Amino acid sequence: MLAEVADPAQIAALSFYSRDPAQTSMDVDLARRFATTDGAVESVLALHPDLVVTSTYADPATVRALRGLGLRVETVGIAASLDAARDQVRDVAAWAGQPARGAALLARIDRAVADAAPPHGQPPIPAVLWEPGGLVPGRQTLVADLMTRAGFANFSAQRGLGQSERLPLERMLADPPRLILAVADKVGPEGDRLLFHPALAALTQTRRAAISPNLIYCGGPTIPRFLARLVAVRRQLESPALDQPQ
Repeated sequence: MLAEVADPAQIAALSFYSRDPAQTSMDVDLARRFATTDGAVESVLALHPDLVVTSTYADPATVRALRGLGLRVETVGIAASLDAARDQVRDVAAWAGQPARGAALLARIDRAVADAAPPHGQPPIPAVLWEPGGLVPGRQTLVADLMTRAGFANFSAQRGLGQSERLPLERMLADPPRLILAVADKVGPEGDRLLFHPALAALTQTRRAAISPNLIYCGGPTIPRFLARLVAVRRQLESPALDQPQ
C-alpha cells in the first residue's frame, strides 16, 4: 500500500517480507527496488525515518522503544471489511502526504468492486475459501466481504465456522459447497495435501479453483486483483475446465 501511494524516494525501506514470493502481497521485482529492514529497533534507527508504519501485531516493546526515541510510529491492522480497508488507504496516503494518490487507489478499488458485481438477480454461489491446514474465514473479514460483493456466499460462515477455524476434510466431504476456492501457490502433489486431497474428486457437484495466497494477505492494491480472480472463477463455473484446480 505504501509503495502504491508514496514516492519511491520517500520509502527508506520495506519489510524484508516484501521480497519473499511466498509471503509478500506486492510484486517482488518492485519490492527489490527498495532497501529492506528486519524491523529491529537498531535497524530502523539506522534509516533515520520521519515515520514508521508497522502492524498492530508488531512487538509492543519495539513500538514503545521507537516512540520513546522520538520516532513517529503509525500502525495498520487487519481490515475486517471493504470500508475498513478503504479507511486504511486514506490513512496511509495521508501519513505519506499523498492524499491524491490515495484517492486514485480508492477509485481503482471502487471500479473493481463495481465490475465484480454479479448479474442482477443471480443467486449467491455457495463457496468455501479453504486455506492451508483447512483454515476458513469468518463473516467479519475483508475476504468474506469481497466474496459477497463478487456474488459468492461464505459457505463456511453459514455453517457456523468463524475466522481461522478449521474445516476438516471429512466435514467438507459430508457437506460440500458448490465451489472450493483453494488458497495455495502450488497445485497438486506439491501443494497442500488437504486442499487437493484425492477424495475431493468424489464431489462431482463441487468445482474447485486455486486462489494465490498473496491475494488474501492485505487490502489496498490487492483488492482489485482478488476481485478479478473471483470474477474469472465465477464466469468459468459452467466450464468443465474448472473441475480440476487451476
